[in-house]
Amino acid sequence: MGAGKSALGPQIARRLGRRFLEVDRALERTFGRAIPEIFADEGEERFRAEETEHAIAALRDGEPAVIELGGGAVESAAIREELGRRAFTVHLDVEPDAAWERVRDGDRPLAGDEQEFHALYERRRPLYVEASDAAARDADDVVLVAAGVRLAPGLLELLATLVARSAPAALVTDPHVAGIHGAAAQLALGDILESTHEVPAGEEAKTPAVAERLWRELRVPREGVLVALGGGCVSDVTGFVAATYLRGVPWVAVPTTLVSQVDAAIGGKTGIDLPAGKNLVGAFHWPLRTVIDPAVLETLPERERREGLAEVVKTGLLAGEALWELPQMELVRRCAAFKAAVCLRDPYDRGERHILNLGHTFAHALEAAASYEGVTHGTAVALGLRAALRLSGRPTDVVDELLSPKPVRVDPERAWAALHRDKKRGLVLLGDDGPRWDVHVPDEDVRRALDELIAD
Repeated sequence: MGAGKSALGPQIARRLGRRFLEVDRALERTFGRAIPEIFADEGEERFRAEETEHAIAALRDGEPAVIELGGGAVESAAIREELGRRAFTVHLDVEPDAAWERVRDGDRPLAGDEQEFHALYERRRPLYVEASDAAARDADDVVLVAAGVRLAPGLLELLATLVARSAPAALVTDPHVAGIHGAAAQLALGDILESTHEVPAGEEAKTPAVAERLWRELRVPREGVLVALGGGCVSDVTGFVAATYLRGVPWVAVPTTLVSQVDAAIGGKTGIDLPAGKNLVGAFHWPLRTVIDPAVLETLPERERREGLAEVVKTGLLAGEALWELPQMELVRRCAAFKAAVCLRDPYDRGERHILNLGHTFAHALEAAASYEGVTHGTAVALGLRAALRLSGRPTDVVDELLSPKPVRVDPERAWAALHRDKKRGLVLLGDDGPRWDVHVPDEDVRRALDELIAD
């Protein structure tokens, strides 16, 4: 009690696109009285029996929901068993002194004496740990763990634990990342590491030829796991190979760049490129875990950090917050949580998830026109955001000042052909009430915006 469940529960439900159910409120409706009155009139034993019945009924309801259980629900073995069978359970952790300050002046039946309150906390704490799949301190944390994302400094060293499997693992990385973090990852995986595979750096990794080579080299069984160590291109090709090898094996993303930690490694989109465009072959294959260790960004060159900053600006524009002003670790956490929530609400990109393409229709066109050489993804996204802001009637200051992208030299007709193919379902623009997707804009306006991104 006092952890903040009632305040955070509705927020989490909205962010996950699920209904919110409070077991205590359901009990009050059943008895027609408030919880303190139920305790006083019926006794704790009767209350706990009804709580168990209501909680199990809620957990067995097939409709996805965010369910808030009272602080004492974990003392029921039947509830703990049902949680293990049917739910992903998050322990909203709180220091006992902070919880006491929140409840001391209320009417909660078991919060009348501070010493007894602390004793109750200590008695229940092992049960919270036993019953939960993860711990969290706020809504962003809950969203991240619900999406399978673990984020903290030093997680690279705990990789074998986070893979959570004793079956063989195959590590996929590129030569650059292998030289910096490869040994640490191999050491962390230890005895479960079956093989290591290198793919080219950058977009050259995302080709049918590289995917075929990995299919031929892999020896892990279906219960094995692929581990993608690197940036977005490594996770894209590894995830795609995992989705298709043996008709699908689990995979773990370990992003090592800013762009992959805030965007590319989250949400289960995987794919490879074709000459006609980016990501034209792929699959939705959500990673078993996404392991984000912000400490690995310390080795990131400034140029690559700026590449990732374009995705941070995109996320901030979509969220309506200046996320780019936050310290690095909090920036990564907030951006990752924003994307994770959108992807959990729309896992197969059939609606709202389209907003994550803000600026990317233009970006992909510029990259395709450059044959994925000479125009970096970050530069292309920055230019695409500038075009999207202009078409939205918004100032471009944040892009101009933070990212400062310069027009690129590509074939305008080739870029237009690629863009026209990509914009069939419309553009993503910013409206007064937030981002809008599938917005149809006259071709002449889109072509003018594209031409402004291309150097003479």
